[in-house]
Amino acid sequence: MDVASYLSRIHYRGPRDVSAETLRELHKAHLLAVPFENLDVHLKRAIVLDEQKMVGKIVAERRGGICYELNSAFCSLLRGLGFRVSMLSAGVACDEGGFDPPFDHMVLLVHLEERWLADVGFGDSFREPLLLDLRGEQDQNCESYRIVDAGEQHLIVERRESEMWKPQYRFTLDPYKLDDFTDMCRYHQTSPESPFTQKRVCTRATADGRITVTGMRLIVTHLGEKEDRELASHEEWLAALHEHFGIELNEF
Repeated sequence: MDVASYLSRIHYRGPRDVSAETLRELHKAHLLAVPFENLDVHLKRAIVLDEQKMVGKIVAERRGGICYELNSAFCSLLRGLGFRVSMLSAGVACDEGGFDPPFDHMVLLVHLEERWLADVGFGDSFREPLLLDLRGEQDQNCESYRIVDAGEQHLIVERRESEMWKPQYRFTLDPYKLDDFTDMCRYHQTSPESPFTQKRVCTRATADGRITVTGMRLIVTHLGEKEDRELASHEEWLAALHEHFGIELNEF
């Protein structure tokens, strides 16, 4: 694990001690630098759950990835810095109700004096880690989050401005290994029912909003104001990936 190269990739120059403040700053830096993107799924390039390959994709190739890639790579970085981290299985909430199956999503549990939930692989979600054992509201970036007990599982709910509370995903505290996520990772690359096969997306947080390329649309949110325009050609789509995400996409 080349910690220095990874920290350079996410533009992090802060302390490297094993603390909640360092975790918080690393989490934010990762979300601002590394996009959530499923471009390899649409290029028919297999996503293999191999730590070295996923870290290399993010650091050397300057790409992003889906949750398994982003959170497992971030887990590797944290462990390289001396943090104790567990990989947890989660099921994402469905729009029509209910939840997707276990291992649909990966989330990280960081063990410090207090337990923290970290997640740099969910797209538009919490920018700072959440305290696992706090049952009150955790406010950040004009949004509120709560962790709710749901039987033997835990549920993250989110509220934005005046909206109602909405579930994001539920998870258990059982620790897993990277290989345990293999079947669901394969499903998300191959099944027509997977949201990742239905539309290509690349999205990254910014200091005051978010930049997203979804399908052939470029959406830029700045201080709550949204600008949405259609990209006129494949060449313009490639240029948007380069300009906003630093991605030089080799399609061959």
